[in-house]
Amino acid sequence: MTQTDFPTTASPDGGAHSGHHGERKFRDYFTFNPDHKVIGLQYLVTSFVFYILGGVLATAIRTELATPASDFVSPDTYNGLLTLHGTIMIFLWIVPAGAGLANYLIPLMIGAKDMAFPKLNALAFWMIPPGGLMLIASFFLETPKAGWTSYPPLSLVSGQVGEGIWIMSILVLGTSSILGAINFVVTILKMRIPTMPMNKMPLFCWAMLATAALILVGTPVLAGALILLAFDLFAGTAFFNPSGGGNPVVYQHMFWFYSHPAVYIMVLPLFGTISEVLPVHARKPIFGYQAIAYSSLAISFLGLIVWAHHMFTSGTPAWLRMFFMIATMVIAVPTGIKIFGWLATVWGGKISLNSAMLFGLGFIAVFVIGGISGVMLASVPFDIHVHDTYFVVAHMHYVLFGGSVFGIYAGIYHWYPKMTGRMMNEPLGRIHFVLTFIGMNLTFLPMHELGLLGMNRRVAMYDPRFADLNVLCTAGSYLLAISTLPFLFNAIWSVFKGKPAGDNPWRALTMEWQTTSPPAIENFEGVPVLKTGPYDYGLERNGSQPGLASSDTPALSGGSPT
Repeated sequence: MTQTDFPTTASPDGGAHSGHHGERKFRDYFTFNPDHKVIGLQYLVTSFVFYILGGVLATAIRTELATPASDFVSPDTYNGLLTLHGTIMIFLWIVPAGAGLANYLIPLMIGAKDMAFPKLNALAFWMIPPGGLMLIASFFLETPKAGWTSYPPLSLVSGQVGEGIWIMSILVLGTSSILGAINFVVTILKMRIPTMPMNKMPLFCWAMLATAALILVGTPVLAGALILLAFDLFAGTAFFNPSGGGNPVVYQHMFWFYSHPAVYIMVLPLFGTISEVLPVHARKPIFGYQAIAYSSLAISFLGLIVWAHHMFTSGTPAWLRMFFMIATMVIAVPTGIKIFGWLATVWGGKISLNSAMLFGLGFIAVFVIGGISGVMLASVPFDIHVHDTYFVVAHMHYVLFGGSVFGIYAGIYHWYPKMTGRMMNEPLGRIHFVLTFIGMNLTFLPMHELGLLGMNRRVAMYDPRFADLNVLCTAGSYLLAISTLPFLFNAIWSVFKGKPAGDNPWRALTMEWQTTSPPAIENFEGVPVLKTGPYDYGLERNGSQPGLASSDTPALSGGSPT
């Protein structure tokens, strides 16, 4: 018995081999195509292109910081590089990459033929390229230099054209994000197959529900802040301009009301990804299904009420600091539930140390380091001590680079066979993981020490006593840049020359693996029927297929039927 029954032409191995399997043409991926799978791949490829651009800027920044003097780029250019690097990595790489995975996977995971609003979905993607190109174009007109936070009054005096382009670009990308979130919510709530209640859907879908809620609540507030900032910039108003009586701290409140949840907008889809990758490659049921599912919602809620911990040095009253300190620390509880659930899942499992699993385990390792330093920064006295130092840079990159990029790579190695019908090259994948893991830690681990020693961030020149640690960081960044080469070669080569994957090379149980690879245009022939849980690994009984449960009652937690 498999997870899905196909009443028409299901194949003997459980796959949905349609007699008229639809295929996409290469040109479809360059058009306004409403197919969620096309849009998902458009998101993933486009965001990776911007990741390469953001990485080039990061390498230039680290080259400048290899020496204490400003000898590679001018301080003015350095500010522009820093602003574009942060903006591109957040708004054009991590957020769209998570949306790409969600677009490709959600309808397949819940047995739907497409997203709820296919054309709105395509529109959301096609707002990304103009938004990104607008941002890149600013490099040739007037680079925004106020950092990715764009705090006034600095953003009001650092260049009107560049700042205007930055604001417009973020507004376009934010609108795209909202349109995508509406689709995720409606699709998950309304388009699941009748036999899939909420408490039996894959954890990736729970994570995307929590992510979409954050986007829908937080992004309009950021849009409001940026529109008011644009009025200050171009119309001479003084909402945030202190010279006209405005209050720049109000901008900080509005900015961080979105931008702290943005951390979870970036990380939650990858939490969901890890919850899908680990059980498959450990051949064990996920430990604590309900706890992991509800912890996503808890993180989403708590993420909305902790924004002011970024403003402990902005005149926040002592009583308010106490609230935000405690609320921020409380987020460690649902996050810890996930970590312990993942560790208990792989503990004692039949682990396959393939590329997907390596990046999944690497994700846990680096994210835990970022989480621990996050709890440290939630403490008011410690935060004030290291505020605006490289300790914050180290924490942010362990959470965002470690927590997001490792998760994205784990997801790509895991679902690449489903997307292309081909396997990726495993030796190249392992080389990619080793280079990425060493490069990431060599780049960002020394930054903790730099921060504790007092090196300020966002500066092109620094005290020569910090030079040795900075050379280490720069060497790590070069290794990190090199680490993308085996992945790029592998991803492109495998499309044409990779070993045929078959429909379900991992013997996975979630519904996307029960159709063809790549899936037919309408995903499934007929309406699939849920028969077993998505994580019922190792529960074979009564001569059922290896890795597939025989019970009609899904076992969603710790191997015990619920």
